[in-house]
Amino acid sequence: MPPIITAQGLSKRYGAEPLFQDISFTVSEGERIGLIGPNGSGKSTLLEILCDRVRPDTGEVAIRKRTRLSLVVQNSEFAEGVTIRSVTENSMARAGVPEKDRAARMAEPLGRAGFTDLDTPTSALSGGWKKRLAIVEALVQAPDILLLDEPTNHLDLAGINWLESVLQNATFACVVVSHDRYFLENIATEIVELARMYENGFLRVSGNYSTFLIAKEEYLHAQRKHQEALENRVHTEIEWLRRGPKARTTKSKARIDTAQEMIGELADLNARTRTISAKIDFSSTDRQTKRLIALEDLTYAIGGRTLFEGINFAIASGMRVGLVGPNGSGKTTLLRLLRGDLEPTRGEIRKADSLRVVYFDQNRVLDPDITLRRALAPDSDSVIYQDRVIHVASWATRFLFDPDHLGQPVGKLSGGERARVLIAQLMLQPADVLLLDEPTNDLDIPTLEILEESLLEYRGALVLVTHDRYMLDRVSTIVLGLDGLGGAERFADYSQWDTWQRLRQKGTANFSSGTRPSSAGGGDSQPSASKKKLSYNEVRELETIEERIAGADKLLEAKRTALEDPAVTGNPALLRTTCLEMEEVQNTLDTLYARWGELEKKKGGL
Repeated sequence: MPPIITAQGLSKRYGAEPLFQDISFTVSEGERIGLIGPNGSGKSTLLEILCDRVRPDTGEVAIRKRTRLSLVVQNSEFAEGVTIRSVTENSMARAGVPEKDRAARMAEPLGRAGFTDLDTPTSALSGGWKKRLAIVEALVQAPDILLLDEPTNHLDLAGINWLESVLQNATFACVVVSHDRYFLENIATEIVELARMYENGFLRVSGNYSTFLIAKEEYLHAQRKHQEALENRVHTEIEWLRRGPKARTTKSKARIDTAQEMIGELADLNARTRTISAKIDFSSTDRQTKRLIALEDLTYAIGGRTLFEGINFAIASGMRVGLVGPNGSGKTTLLRLLRGDLEPTRGEIRKADSLRVVYFDQNRVLDPDITLRRALAPDSDSVIYQDRVIHVASWATRFLFDPDHLGQPVGKLSGGERARVLIAQLMLQPADVLLLDEPTNDLDIPTLEILEESLLEYRGALVLVTHDRYMLDRVSTIVLGLDGLGGAERFADYSQWDTWQRLRQKGTANFSSGTRPSSAGGGDSQPSASKKKLSYNEVRELETIEERIAGADKLLEAKRTALEDPAVTGNPALLRTTCLEMEEVQNTLDTLYARWGELEKKKGGL
């Protein structure tokens, strides 16, 4: 397809270090490009260059005539006194949409995004709903290219699913900066990573995130082989230079020049491939008590609305609880109840004696005027970590900060850098229970992976609120789901909760005894007094339906794998057939789940 944007030789620097140098790429029709890279690699700056908000130091961007670009920035804020309706109408007016067409154009995206009262002031919206509105504000302009900077930040899981469906069905191209690995897996047709380790400053791979990881490993393996071979050749040339050629002939001079070139290439390669990662390790106490917190008939209501009620739940040492639910369901409120900032409307929270609870607040704001030195070490030029005194320069290096920048104001740090400061402060507090409210916002993927490892090794208890589905799946040992209607259920993992949510939306949220979530209210509900007896054939059907679901699920996974086979993707007829077969298997699976729910309901399994 012809490119919509062609960028040639882009370079940009702030201060001494360049963000990126001599970057060239294209964006073509229909492409969904996931843009990733370490914090500070210039991802947000590159988006702003593409939409002409920032000028590059070198290079140029050529955009096809009459192309419409829309940018959604990280922090979604709106002017005072505006409403949902006025935001979308003003957006269409700026895009030159005729007034007679505006009502029709805004109806579908606002409806699909979940907005009902269009006269609601934007000041009354939560962060997640502001993000949805910012995306709709861009969509109503009917862009040819949509640029999204960390769009999943502040969105709840339902909001992420909505955005995924928007992008998967979009006719426009998009470039998305994101650290959400499942999101990239589901929406990207291309992945671009900005990083100095690559010879051209970036690596671009066609396919989703899984495909990118395979290609990246192959690239790095080849680079390591080249580096080893170059090291051996340089070693040989250095030995020759040390012996000294007997005559400075033309041939020997050429060899000296070649040796110097190889030494320079090796130095550049070593500098590019030198990787430094943050060192994150939360400190737990030596408490021997197993049961740390018990929730007994816990209920909380505010403003005449009950967020959740009747929760009976125990948190033990070593337990990692993933807390999930739509925006407004009370996740942060529950964390604050556990911390002791709020009192329950009814019920009780019982804690072990002298329990140490440490809380990561997603809305915590660092003083922008204090220096990085004072943010990392408030009281002196050292910190005490795990009974050891560590100088602030070494502590800064642990979180990827240059000690020479300790005098820099915190207000000039990027979002990811501020998140690392908050984690550094958190690590100085030994805890029996960690309460983490959206700790992944603005962190790059390498830092996310290190954070996950540290949470897996943490010996205390953990309650984690995050929209990062990959982290939920990897870290949590149990999931507590809030439905936003006052109910709460426990699940084995995020995937089970997600399946339950989808079935509830279809009106068939019923599970067999082996997979049904257990009630967070503390016991199974009683069977319905009006339950009907299953027929003989229905009993046999129920006994085999799990096996049939597992078989259909396995077949669906095989079809998905086939879609990644170049032999399939390169054959249009075979690709179409495979897609139709996958759709048929998906419909069969949905029918089986629905039937399972009907049989369980008739049996009285709930």
